[in-house]
Amino acid sequence: EGTEESQTLATQLQCVIPVYYRWCLPIINMNFCSDNATGVSPEIMAAIAAANCGAVLSYGDDEYTQGLQVKFSELFETSVTVFPVATGSAANALALAVVTPPYGAVYCHGESHINLDECGAPEFFTGGAKLVTITGNHAKIEAETLGKILDKAGAGVVHHVQPAAVSITQATEAGTIYNPAEISQISEVVRRHNLHLHMDGSRFANAVASLGCSPADVTWRAGVDILSFGATKNGAMAAEAVVFFDRELAKNFPFYRKRSGHLFSKMRFLSAQLSAYITDDLWLRNAAHANKMAAKLAQGLAGLEGVIFCHPVEANEIFIQLPESVIAAVLAEGFQFYRWDSETGCTVRIVTAFNTQEADVIALVEAVKRYSEK
Repeated sequence: EGTEESQTLATQLQCVIPVYYRWCLPIINMNFCSDNATGVSPEIMAAIAAANCGAVLSYGDDEYTQGLQVKFSELFETSVTVFPVATGSAANALALAVVTPPYGAVYCHGESHINLDECGAPEFFTGGAKLVTITGNHAKIEAETLGKILDKAGAGVVHHVQPAAVSITQATEAGTIYNPAEISQISEVVRRHNLHLHMDGSRFANAVASLGCSPADVTWRAGVDILSFGATKNGAMAAEAVVFFDRELAKNFPFYRKRSGHLFSKMRFLSAQLSAYITDDLWLRNAAHANKMAAKLAQGLAGLEGVIFCHPVEANEIFIQLPESVIAAVLAEGFQFYRWDSETGCTVRIVTAFNTQEADVIALVEAVKRYSEK
């Protein structure tokens, strides 16, 4: 889209950016800390450059942002209302604020991002709502457990916070995935208690690529009301979207977004990223590659002495326990990953990304093998 000048620039960038990535590889190829540590997909960088040409209306009245409604509706096979924001924390907190009053409760897993890693943003933007945490294996909520908790939650009792929403993470903070049946079971419990179901989809692409199903099958068809649709971890520069399947819930969202500082004056640059992201299945191709690299890494690590897997490897995150001597030696070689239980703990998280190279995966496996055999 755009002028002849913008098309020419985009073409030039598509040629230059892959070269830039090859030049960067020696710097980043040992970094398995996070898919946030990677750069931007060439296709998305080119889309940003193309959007940079000319003048368009501001605050979302541009052609890029207006076009997202159609594109996302086609992607999800139903009419949706979509709002670009810049961060996952904003997407989650603002989505929950729409359906949760200040005296309300949001039920989520204890390991969820909204509970551990958003500095109280959901509580702040809801005006003081309470996050009620639930336990479950591999960072997943089970419908039966949720039902028992909600049955005793005190709905209608003035002395208790009032149940308002349930939030699940797809893929979870343990790198595991809810299948459509599991989401539907949770949704049935949510509906029975007259609540709303939110999905934190910062790694939604990795989940869909792993399941091999349609995006609709694991969202609105399974009973999800609102999705925080992630792109930044999977190749975008800074772009997320709040997708409303229950479009009635979206009526007041523009005011929440403006008040939070996420109504960008130059919204086209967020929207151009999201548009490129879902065009020609770029989002799924990127995620499938990240998943493939994680599977290869898991396969290489399986069976090595001292390696213990903490969770099934279903997307692009691996959690393993390693002997301290192995962790120290591999880190000393220059590989980067996070210790997950503490600064001195022996559980580590390894994350692959859309541009992780197979050679880097092999090198990490060989390093772990080398030191585990000593």
